[in-house]
Amino acid sequence: MQFPDDDIWIFGYGSLMWRPEFPHTDFQPALLRGYHRALCVYSVKYRGTRQCPGLVLGLDRGGSCRGRAMRVERAKARDVLEYLHEREMTHRVYRPKWLPVQIPTGTVQAYAFTVDRDHEQYTGKLSDEAAIKLVRQGRGQGGPCLDYLQSTIQHLDELGIPDGPLHRLARLAEEA
Repeated sequence: MQFPDDDIWIFGYGSLMWRPEFPHTDFQPALLRGYHRALCVYSVKYRGTRQCPGLVLGLDRGGSCRGRAMRVERAKARDVLEYLHEREMTHRVYRPKWLPVQIPTGTVQAYAFTVDRDHEQYTGKLSDEAAIKLVRQGRGQGGPCLDYLQSTIQHLDELGIPDGPLHRLARLAEEA
C-alpha cells in the first residue's frame, strides 16, 4: 500500500459515500472520469450466496462516475487504508488505485476500489434479464439484493447524484 506524504482522499461511489465509517475532515462532490458505477460483481456473501448469487456495485472501466471524495488526515491515513482493505477486499474482487478525481477546488489523487475484470466474481456487461434475475434472487448476510439496490438509489437521490441505469434496473426488478 502506498502512503502519500500529505492528507489523502478516498473516492466513494457506493456505500462509502453514506456509510464511510472512518474519520475524515472533508467531504466533497467528486467526478471520476474513465470509470462508471455498475452492478457488475456477483455477491456471494452479503447479498447472495455461491449457490444463489446476487449483484453489488463495482467501479468499472469507461464513462464517468459522480461520487464523493473524503479527505483523511495523514496521521490517520494508514489506519483508514487498513480498515478499507478489510472492508472492501474480502474476496479481492477490487483493485485499489490512486486516481485523479475532480472536486470543486481542483483535481486530487484519490484512493478508489475499481473492479478486477479478471476476477471470477466480475460479471461483465449483463443483459437486463440476467441482472434482474440476480437482483431478485440474491439474499445473503446483508439481506436481499433488491433492498441493497433500492437503498443505493435512495442514498444517491438524497446526495443529488443521478444514476439512470440503476433506477431503470430497480424499476424493472420491482415489476418482475
